[in-house]
Amino acid sequence: MNRRGLLLSVAASGLVAACGGGGSSSSSSSSSSSSSSSSSSSLPDPATAPALKTHFTGHFKIGFAVDPGLTTQSPTHELLLKHASTLTAESVMKANPIGVSAGVYNFTEADKLIAFAEANGIAVRGHALVWHQTSPSWFFDGDRSDMATYKSLVRGRLETYITDVVTHFKGKVYCWDVVNEVTSDDASATYRNSDWYQIFGSDFIDYAFRAARAADPSVKLFINEYSTEDAAKRGRLMTIVQGMLDRGVPVDGVGHQMHINTGYPSAAQVEAALSDVEGKGLINHITEMDVSVYNDPVSCFSGTGCAAQISTGTAAFNTAMTAQALKYRELFDVFTAHASVECVTLWGVADNHTWLDNFPVTRKNYPLLFDQVGDPKAAFWAIVDPAFVP
Repeated sequence: MNRRGLLLSVAASGLVAACGGGGSSSSSSSSSSSSSSSSSSSLPDPATAPALKTHFTGHFKIGFAVDPGLTTQSPTHELLLKHASTLTAESVMKANPIGVSAGVYNFTEADKLIAFAEANGIAVRGHALVWHQTSPSWFFDGDRSDMATYKSLVRGRLETYITDVVTHFKGKVYCWDVVNEVTSDDASATYRNSDWYQIFGSDFIDYAFRAARAADPSVKLFINEYSTEDAAKRGRLMTIVQGMLDRGVPVDGVGHQMHINTGYPSAAQVEAALSDVEGKGLINHITEMDVSVYNDPVSCFSGTGCAAQISTGTAAFNTAMTAQALKYRELFDVFTAHASVECVTLWGVADNHTWLDNFPVTRKNYPLLFDQVGDPKAAFWAIVDPAFVP
């Protein structure tokens, strides 16, 4: 497994707040916060920053992952209003907060996010209907001595849940991540060996997509995955996708999470990922992008050898901000060159709130386009101004 595969595999197994749309309900901040967390004091005046949603009109929707509590807080509130054409629920639209028990739902927090988006003309991405990390245990309750009856029971729960949830949000959500992280990280297998897979094999994927399509014929349906830039893992994902297409499963696109760092991946690797999806006639979405400033060794994800915290105002920080800006520019140039890329979502809004502050160790990270007080960083200027020199 490559470094990013290891990072996200550990994240999925140990932190719901990690890849696939986790997220804490509390804001992560640092005492080293400053009015300028970017690489240079000579950055353009923040007041001159163009709205991202306007700048990328004609290419793709652009937005952020956020939960409702942050939408009323500064700087998140102001940044969303100015820049977001789409948003994703960081955690409140997953099955564990919504699915209280079979047929019993709690839509309170998700509905708050929908209301904020509707009031401000922002589209909403539904995330995620089926993820092994957030599937409530009641889905799997029952007597397994008669597997045919048991499988019918669990399938019914899954299809009812998806039907009811998609129906609840019909007309309010423009696309859904129907299944999340179903590809194996192990080269010896194609599918992740989740509870869903152990019961149904790959059939649960078909059940989920068909139920979602029946509940909302107009919503776009996605399979969402991390490490798609890794050729080996992407090969397994494409095997899954081709099987779905062969069976007539109604999949519209692939979501590429894109939790990356300043040194990985290359533009060529991302280009290959997008091209492979285009080859299947499907849409590309970038669903969870952030660019860590730490290029840790593999051992860090087992708790040793992690890079030391970088603090604002240091030479190391300035170097990291420059590298980050160049990586964002490099990859946004790839995104804009592909008409199949219809949405780019950042996993967080500003550096005051990011899951990477707590993964793989507790250490302040700065992975987003806006600093801790909401000012545009070098990374922001790099993607909106080709003449800007980070």
